Amino acid sequence: MVYTITFNPSLDYIVTVDDFRLGLTNRTTSELMLPGGKGINVSIVLSGLGIETTAIYFSAGFVGDEITRRVRDIGIRSDEIRLKDGCSRINLKLKSYDGTEINGAGPDISKEYIKELFCRIDSLKEGDFLVLAGSIPPSVPKTIYSDIIARIEGRGIKVVVDATGTVLLETLRYKPFLVKPNNHELGEIFGVTLETRESVIPYAKKLRSMGAENVIVSMAGEGAVFVASDDSEYMMPAPEGKLVNGVGAGDSMVAGFIAGYLDGGKWEDAFKMGVSAGSASAFSKYLATKEEIMKVYSSL
Repeated sequence: MVYTITFNPSLDYIVTVDDFRLGLTNRTTSELMLPGGKGINVSIVLSGLGIETTAIYFSAGFVGDEITRRVRDIGIRSDEIRLKDGCSRINLKLKSYDGTEINGAGPDISKEYIKELFCRIDSLKEGDFLVLAGSIPPSVPKTIYSDIIARIEGRGIKVVVDATGTVLLETLRYKPFLVKPNNHELGEIFGVTLETRESVIPYAKKLRSMGAENVIVSMAGEGAVFVASDDSEYMMPAPEGKLVNGVGAGDSMVAGFIAGYLDGGKWEDAFKMGVSAGSASAFSKYLATKEEIMKVYSSL
């Protein structure tokens, strides 16, 4: 089973407004409402690829109810931790201006609910995957990812971390199975600018030497780089296609990699599936379907 944890899920309200004007009443020409959050995104893509997955997340208020309803409608197993106070966030994404978003803050998560989370992950078994993805709310200790990994250390659970900066670095001592920064995030860690696949390789290897078993680095239009636990190196240019929506591409890459690994365990195949899933989502209005992912996969 692949478990994902999302601390601050959302209901994403995606709208298109033709000729958007500040200070005036604008009307939408299209609207879409979807459950969001990096961990949930990973579960959605995994489910589409036929991989059993459980999304663990915190929710509150009527928005939390709707997130859960939509997650279950997609066919994902939801393990909701219900907060007594507050309300889950609604994120507004304005398609008329590429990348323009207004993201809500989300509810506070107190210590009692963190304890409940720990109880949930205590039930994970050897061979399970646990994906830790996304930002950490201000009410939650910044060490939460490393705290979680420390709690399950030595139990044969493969941990995947998609985080940035100190949050990522603090997990490396526990030897996560996979980490996935992008090239900009990797460059910020080491104080360098990384623009080519070749330049990324030495710094991906540095993350390996610091504890990560496997490192995959997404690079948008430049493709991706993968350094495996046996120090083998893989580079792949970005597949051809029109960028439609970059949101969720990294989450899709994580899901694709896990699906490819579970399908046979060969690094090259897992990397190829990761790149295919990430690219397919970038070429789609929303997270890619299995058909869209396999179309890209067959072109590589």
